[in-house]
Parts: sequence; structure tokens; C-alpha cells
Amino acid sequence: MPTAAPPGKNLAPGGLTPTLQRRCFKSSVEKLQVSEESTPRQREWRPQIYRKCTDTAWLFLFFLFWTGLMFIMGYSVVAGAAGRLLFGYDSFGNVCGKKNSPVEGAPLSGQDMTLKTYMFFMNSCNPEIKGKRLGSTALCVSSCPEEQLSTLEEVQLFADTNGSFLCVYSLNSFNYTQSPNADSLCPRLPVPPSKSFPLFNRCIPQTPECYSMFASALINDVDMLHQILSGIMSERDTILGLCILALALSLAMMFIFRFITTLLVHIIISLVILGLLFVCGVLWWLYYDYTTDLSIELDTERENMKCVLGFAIVSTIITAILLVLIFVFRKRIKLTVALFQVTNKAINSSPFLLFQPVWTFAILIFFWVLWVAVLLSLGTAGSAQVIEGGQVEFTPLLGIRYMWWYHLIGLIWTSEFILACQQMTIVGAVVTWYFNRNKNDPSDHPILSSLSILLCYHQGTVVKGSFLITLVRIPRVILIYIHDTLKDKHSSWSRGMFRCCCCFSCLARHLHHLNQTASLGKGLG
Repeated sequence: MPTAAPPGKNLAPGGLTPTLQRRCFKSSVEKLQVSEESTPRQREWRPQIYRKCTDTAWLFLFFLFWTGLMFIMGYSVVAGAAGRLLFGYDSFGNVCGKKNSPVEGAPLSGQDMTLKTYMFFMNSCNPEIKGKRLGSTALCVSSCPEEQLSTLEEVQLFADTNGSFLCVYSLNSFNYTQSPNADSLCPRLPVPPSKSFPLFNRCIPQTPECYSMFASALINDVDMLHQILSGIMSERDTILGLCILALALSLAMMFIFRFITTLLVHIIISLVILGLLFVCGVLWWLYYDYTTDLSIELDTERENMKCVLGFAIVSTIITAILLVLIFVFRKRIKLTVALFQVTNKAINSSPFLLFQPVWTFAILIFFWVLWVAVLLSLGTAGSAQVIEGGQVEFTPLLGIRYMWWYHLIGLIWTSEFILACQQMTIVGAVVTWYFNRNKNDPSDHPILSSLSILLCYHQGTVVKGSFLITLVRIPRVILIYIHDTLKDKHSSWSRGMFRCCCCFSCLARHLHHLNQTASLGKGLG
């Protein structure tokens, strides 16, 4: 029975006073708040909204480093002469294929070599090395002799017919057979047939004997820059073929992982199992063959049999352990297949991920071409000095020539930085797609969004990671060079260098893993 209100009190609808209504309403609100707090909410992932720049000190250091690279680039362009290396130059200071300025004290310098684009060595079959350059006199000619010239008459006929003068400029062609100094002013006979070398426009002898002697002298003569570029050009077909093969294998692997992921994983596991069983079977068969052979009475045969038995037992144990692990973790195979399938879905959602390596390769090619151009200028930065016989020799500048190490560090560090930016961009795009709850509504332009976040906030982190890789790679390259130099001597130094190379290799792989993990962490952020 509801309690009657006291006389004089107004009753609200429902038979409750306003005070009781306020109390009931307050109690209901408190219960509702408790129920809402006790009900778990679905946690939704979203990108970090408030970001800040990471590792700004490293970004500033990278900026200072590139300031030094720009200074070297500008100075090398002003002081260097890459045309001497690319087009060749004669022994009198004239660059082939160009109009030259005279050098004081060299009467045969300053000639117009616009039509003479090839560099010809007067003694290409038996070149001598004087100091750090070929002792053979070099001339600029309009064409290389494609047939052997055995006499001075043939040399004169070649000059009159082709307009290519193979003797020193001070000797006219009609005096080739009459001048008493023709032996010293004309090439040594017979002149072998030659062709121009690609890119450098050198007349290279084509006979096997002359080619081998000339190539060895040229490689030993020129500095490391010439050796590297000459090696690249001589093996350009092999390098191009290997690049095409690598591209074909990459496309084939991408196709396999995209369409037959499950079959590929099972094929790899089956090959591993068959390989282990095959090795064990061969070792036990060899041991059985030794036991049935009558010649095991010799001590060496007994030792061999014991070694084969030991290897067979060890391989059997390893095979058994691996087979057990494969059986125990067989359910993980489904996880591996699922990971590949998730990768395929991520690529389907952002097809331009497949073009990221192409864009990265284009950027790297542009940077490498620029780096090589600066290196050419560094390698040819020198002042002209007149030596005996009116010939000109270019002496390298002491300051700029020793800055190649700085340029080399810039190559490795910048290349690693570009590759790390690629990894960071891909990680950011994939993470944005993976943690998007609504797969039917993907984010707009995930690659551009990831790239913008990288450029605005995380360049310092990428710089730091790429510098750590560079810091390990440089001493590793130096140790590998020392090891290759000492490996034929079988010394303790060689073995020590090999161990150090292995240690640096392991450290580099570990840092690569840390760098990729850091990229993933920044992408999640």
C-alpha cells in the first residue's frame, strides 16, 4: 500500500513526492554508470595522431655530412677533368675529341682534336710502365687501324687514305718513309689491328698476344678508378645477364608465392626431408661398402671406416631430431601458409607495393650515376706539368685526391638510407592495411601516407639505422680485401682476417634485422 502523503503536500504523478523522485532518478543513473563501466568496450586500433620527430640529432648529422659531399662535388667539378678519362688524352696534354688550350712549355699541346676522337698507343704490343702511367706515347687519331700495318709505307698509305696519322704530330705523313727519326716518331712495327674500347675510345689491339700484354699493362698502370670502370665495361655482358636472370627469378618467385603458396611450402618441406634421408642413406651405404670390402685390413682404411661410421651416426641423429621437430611443429605449416596469404592480400589491397623496388632502383641508379660522375672528376683533378720531350703529365692534387674515402662512405651510407626508406614505406603501408578493422573500406593512398609520415617524422631514425650498417660494412670490406690478399699465403694473418670477416658478417646481419624491426616499430607508431 502506498504511503499517504501528509496533508498539505502536493503529490506528483505516480503517487511519489518530488524528493522521492529525485532520489530514484539519482539511483538509476548510478546503476547505469556502473553497468557501462563493467561492460568491456571493443578496443579499436588507430594510427598515432600526435607524432613527433625522432632522432633529430642524427638527421642534422646527415645534413652536415651531405654538406661535405656537396662541397666535394662542386670542387671536383671545377678542378677535375673527367673528359681526360672518358675520351682519353695524348702524351702532350690534348684531350681527344675536343679543342684544347695550350700548356706552357709543351709545343704540341693546345691542338684542335675535334675530329680525332680515338686514343692510340704507339707501342701497344710491348708497353712499358714508367712511374704510374704507360711509357708508350699516346696520340689522338681519327680512326683505329683495323688491319695490321707491317711497314712504314703501309702506315703512310693508311694516313693518306683514312686521314688518321699514327706518327707524332710534328712529322708530316709524306715524311714517314724519309725522315731518319721515323723509328722514334712512328709506332713500332708491325702495328697490330685494333678496335676502339667502348666508352673510353681507346684503340685496343685485337691479336691475342698484344691484347694480353696491353691489358695487363693498362690494368697495372692506371689507378683503382680506371681498374674498376674497365672491369665493369669488360664484363658488362655478364653483369647485364645476371641482372636479367635475377629479375626473372624474382618474378617467378613472386608468381609462385602468389598462386601456389601451399604447394610451395609442402614442396620445400618434402625436399628437406628427402635430402636428409638421402644423406643418411649414402653414408650408411658407404659404411656397409667398407665393411664388406676385403681391403679394410689397412690402418688407413680402418680410419676411413670409423670416420664414415661417425658421420653416419651424427647425420642420423640430426635427421631424427629434425624430423621430430617437423612432426611436432607441423601445425605451424598452416601458420606459414597463412602468413603468405596475408601477404598476398596486402599486395592485392595496394598493388603499387610491387613497384616500390622499381622506384627505389631508379633512385639508386640516379644516385650511383651522380656518384660515379663525381668520382671521375676526383680521379682526374690534377695540374699539368711538362716533362722531357715536351710531353705533359698531370699530377694529382694532394688535397682532393685523398677525399675518396669520404666519398665512399657517402656511397654506402646514402645507399643504405634509400633502402631503409623503402622498407619503412612498405612497412607503414602494410601495417595500416593489416590493422584496419573494416577491410571493405581501406585507407586512401596508404603508400603516400606512409611515405609522408616517414619524411615528416622518422628520417632521423632511418639515418641512424643506415649509419650503423655502414659502420659495420666498411671494416668488413677492408678485412675481406686483406683476406683475399693473404689467402694464398696460408698464414695466421689470413685465418685471423677470415674470422674477423665472419664476425662482421654476423654483426651486419644482426643489425639488418634490428633495422627492419625498428622500421616495423615506427610503422606501427
